[in-house]
Amino acid sequence: MGGVVLVHGLYHQAGHFGVVAAGLRRVGVEVVVPELHRGSLREDTRVVQEAVDGFGVAPVVVGHSYGGSVITGVRGAGHLVYLAAFVLDAGESAAGWGGGSAALREAVVAAGEEGATRLRPELAAGVLYDDCPAPLARRAVGLLREQGPGCGRGVPERQGWRTTPSTYVVCARDRAIDPGVQRRMAARCGEVREWPTGHSPFVGRPQLVVGLVREVLAGIGGWG
Repeated sequence: MGGVVLVHGLYHQAGHFGVVAAGLRRVGVEVVVPELHRGSLREDTRVVQEAVDGFGVAPVVVGHSYGGSVITGVRGAGHLVYLAAFVLDAGESAAGWGGGSAALREAVVAAGEEGATRLRPELAAGVLYDDCPAPLARRAVGLLREQGPGCGRGVPERQGWRTTPSTYVVCARDRAIDPGVQRRMAARCGEVREWPTGHSPFVGRPQLVVGLVREVLAGIGGWG
């Protein structure tokens, strides 16, 4: 039976992948969704590595947005799936690729802890979940968390996409990460898909994500 690790992005949490995780579990796929927010890219990568190491066979590892920086540094994945995510080479960071769009940066405001930031709800919905049904967008906005500083400037210690089969999903209507930037990073992956969605298909069109993961699992013999 196949296994999957779902890795969220900045300001997000495991709950954002709840519908996707439930859809995969219904068909017998073992799913782990680690909570990041560990204070640095290195620590976020460590907690995802622990999740990967917990499987008896190499799992599919899916990274969304900043989560791509995290999964790039992981060993032992059977397949890497980058969902509107950063595919970083040696010495690169998400910030070095420009980070988020101007619209996303406009939504960022200082939070309580020193250096922490949060997203303004009234702007976050239009940037992250603009193509999602309103009830789903409201729920997703309600799940957003404060984000500690520095993670987007982190540099992965290895480049897993060089040795692990990989798929990139370009979200062609993304308002958070320029689709043109996504296509440039996607060229590093073994396979490229393009979906007519905004930044967060796991919220608005979770069946697309479930279907892709099952397809990848079937392709590596992990049952889909």
